Amino acid sequence: MTGPILSLRGVCKSFPQGGLLDRLVGRDSRLVALDDVSLDVMRGDVVGIVGESGSGKSTLAGLAVGLARPTTGEVLLDGQSMSELMRDHAGPWRRRVQMVFQDSSSALNPRKSVARCLGETLALLGVPRAQRDSEIADLLTLVGLGPEIGPRLPHELSGGQRQRIGLARALAMKPEVLIADEPVSALDVSLQAQVINLLSRLTRDLGLTLVFISHDLALVRTLCSRIVVMRKGAIVEQGPCLEILDRPQHPYTQALIAAVPKGLAGRRTPLPVRADAVAPEPREDIHGAT
Repeated sequence: MTGPILSLRGVCKSFPQGGLLDRLVGRDSRLVALDDVSLDVMRGDVVGIVGESGSGKSTLAGLAVGLARPTTGEVLLDGQSMSELMRDHAGPWRRRVQMVFQDSSSALNPRKSVARCLGETLALLGVPRAQRDSEIADLLTLVGLGPEIGPRLPHELSGGQRQRIGLARALAMKPEVLIADEPVSALDVSLQAQVINLLSRLTRDLGLTLVFISHDLALVRTLCSRIVVMRKGAIVEQGPCLEILDRPQHPYTQALIAAVPKGLAGRRTPLPVRADAVAPEPREDIHGAT
């Protein structure tokens, strides 16, 4: 199908501030998180969204995945509006657009094993109980983990393993669009490289459309083909990733790049990672390691 798979059309999102008393006496005010945002994400594209904290990146991600509705404007999937696809229930949208969250610890139920977590997701898809064990094994293999991970609880996993489980749970829904909201910010550099490798390979092999939200411009440069720069709830610049990072036009983009220490995340050369080299974590990983 031609045209964008995910679109935002004049989207605004605001949140009430103050308490009930403020509203009763007419002192109600609203925080504008997104202000007239329009964005097209093409099928198979890898789009990086960058900006300082509070720029509206995560609010945009929440709207895209259907966790919230816009105050005004429209969010479209293959030309169909969110309100239309969610008229009866959120299932049709949520199956096609999935999210990997920043905090892998809070994203997983601490009382449920990995196998149970993935099994419940497969059950929502109607996978027969007899087939779930093999499907779970396939999902673990897909994200570079072994079957011995299945019985473990989240606190028995390393940060990298938990993030891979979050990714496996999202992929279990067989989504068309994957939203990754700061998926590696809590990981050390070696684990970041593994997860970025994994996202790159899965995007290519599964034909996923990826929206990658990050503060790290080096990671965005390595992974993404397009970049969207946000400030105060608005898009200030967007275009091909390398072009924008090498020749930024907007003063805010220039300041954002200049603010990152050279030799760290702001270096001009990509990270030394390869999309075809996804190393699984060591099998002897100690429970609870980070």
